Amino acid sequence: MQSRLLLIDDDASLLRVTEYNLTSAGFQVTTASCGRDGLELFQKIHPDLVITDVQLGDMNGLEILAAIKEAAPETAVIIITAFGSIELAVKAMQQGAFTFLPKPFDRESLRIACQKALDVKALSEQHQQLTSEVNRLTGTEGMETANSAMAELLDTALRAANSEATVLITGESGTGKEVLARLIHLHSPRKSGPMVAVNCAAIPENLIESELFGHVKGAFTGAVSNRKGRFQVASGGTIFLDEIGELRVEMQAKLLRTIQEMEVEPVGADRSEKIDVRLIAATNKNLQELISQSLFREDLYYRLCVIALHLPPLRERREDIPGLVEHFLKKVKAPSGVRFSEAALARLSAYSWPGNIRELQNIVERSVILRKGKVIEADELQIGGTAVGPSASGNGIPDIPPEGLSLEEVEKGLIQKALTMSQGNRSEAARLLKIPRHVLIYRLEKFGI
Repeated sequence: MQSRLLLIDDDASLLRVTEYNLTSAGFQVTTASCGRDGLELFQKIHPDLVITDVQLGDMNGLEILAAIKEAAPETAVIIITAFGSIELAVKAMQQGAFTFLPKPFDRESLRIACQKALDVKALSEQHQQLTSEVNRLTGTEGMETANSAMAELLDTALRAANSEATVLITGESGTGKEVLARLIHLHSPRKSGPMVAVNCAAIPENLIESELFGHVKGAFTGAVSNRKGRFQVASGGTIFLDEIGELRVEMQAKLLRTIQEMEVEPVGADRSEKIDVRLIAATNKNLQELISQSLFREDLYYRLCVIALHLPPLRERREDIPGLVEHFLKKVKAPSGVRFSEAALARLSAYSWPGNIRELQNIVERSVILRKGKVIEADELQIGGTAVGPSASGNGIPDIPPEGLSLEEVEKGLIQKALTMSQGNRSEAARLLKIPRHVLIYRLEKFGI
């Protein structure tokens, strides 16, 4: 596909000759004879490269450059200058111009300058795409922030990444603890090694020891061969233990020994194996409270908490919501032009976000699928499982239709939504529903969930 060039020059004869030379070189050229016309065309055609004279009748090249860089910083700009304007052209380069061409210039010099500018632009775009793809595949995309507390947290995390220190990440469910762990790993000396993530709450209690430390053949029924545990698999890299507050006390003691000695003892083995891993742990629970209830070992807590990072909930970093919405629109591959209206963004910013960033991603994806047009309006949003607008009352509780509704079905639906938001974590689901965990378990059995 031909590269699109915008040529701005108030010298009519030079404009025609330069247009002819560029078109002959294979470029698609649009011309303007003054600065204002050039900027209007720029907004319409979005060229890959702009070539502009320094001295124009109504504007100068620096004003053109500033306007272009403000509107589209990635656009390359070449300045054309007469001998007496070299100093101004150099100043333009300091402000972002790619290069300048002194008059008179020949056809080949012009072609080479244009091709170099376009090649550099293409490499920059390719680098951005590769960076975005790496971030998407590794799960670290979207960790930018406009919140000062979050920015300080990320700075601390990146400084801690260069060490071998154990890191404990705390925060509510859905705040991005695993994303932060991956960010630390990818900026650490161990980035070429594996990062192994383990959700401690998702592994049955009778299997957790084998999953973490491995087992030998015959150690228990079904152990038909030797198997490495997650710690051995993570050798040379990082192991991430999520929901570490769910570990029973007996396993905590074994984990403490593993951290202290940097060795594991597979189930059924008669000797230990040395390991080489960096440990990052995370929890949405208050470990200090668990310690006071004798549910978490204090010595293990201090082993884990060498570097403590607390991720703030989304309701405490509302200024990040517009940026996260844009990020998730790209992530769900929303069609070009699809966006949230200002009223919709205001509605999202006013919400309490019990499910944090994970809930926001779900809402963005659902809104893109169910949208009525290119612009998603506030009354189209479904927040907290109910539509915000005519179909919901002011406090977010759904209206009762004339034909009535089943309270049990509403309760069952809310429980299922809480389990989805918490990724099956019953303790977190109970917290979201503001009921004791044993009450939730009773209702799960009652509804056959």
